[in-house]
Amino acid sequence: MAYDVAALEKLVEQFRKFPAVGRKTAQRMAFHVLDLTDEEAQAFADAILESHAKIHHCKLCHNLTENELCPICESPNRDHSTVCVVEDPRDVMAMERPRDYAGVYHVLHGVISPMNGVGPDQLTIKSLVERVAGGEVKEVIMATNPTIEGDTTAMYISKLVKPFGVKVTRLAYGIPVGADIEYADDVTLMRALEGRSEL
Repeated sequence: MAYDVAALEKLVEQFRKFPAVGRKTAQRMAFHVLDLTDEEAQAFADAILESHAKIHHCKLCHNLTENELCPICESPNRDHSTVCVVEDPRDVMAMERPRDYAGVYHVLHGVISPMNGVGPDQLTIKSLVERVAGGEVKEVIMATNPTIEGDTTAMYISKLVKPFGVKVTRLAYGIPVGADIEYADDVTLMRALEGRSEL
């Protein structure tokens, strides 16, 4: 006879929807949740619901924020003439770790990937071009991941923004080809920024 607790199975299936989480890991997470006190479980559920209700995209850079603009875009201490273009909000967090970059960001929320049905219109490329056209931006740093899709996206954006007279650079390949910026260490990110080259 199979051992089946419907509510537990439902919880396991929800955790299995997370990236890179297999059945055994999902089961461990589900059992951990069951070990929480009622107050801890409620706080966990509240944190999920609150993040869904409060977090949205910054109207300028499309990073995650609770306000109209993210803290980076709001900061007068950042260099708003330099825009670092990344694929994902997690890449912003990774780029911020070394604390060496003083510019601002633009989050694409993906890369051009015809095989996956993702074209330029599904990304935030149009608003990036509008930012550059505004005249304040002097340099665009392409920090998409060093993959075929990332390179294709970088080249596509480069062709769109260069006519505005901005300098377009690409992160140096201190980051291993095929790796994600999110997992790079601080020194690698710092060297990649320092060694960026013009496209």
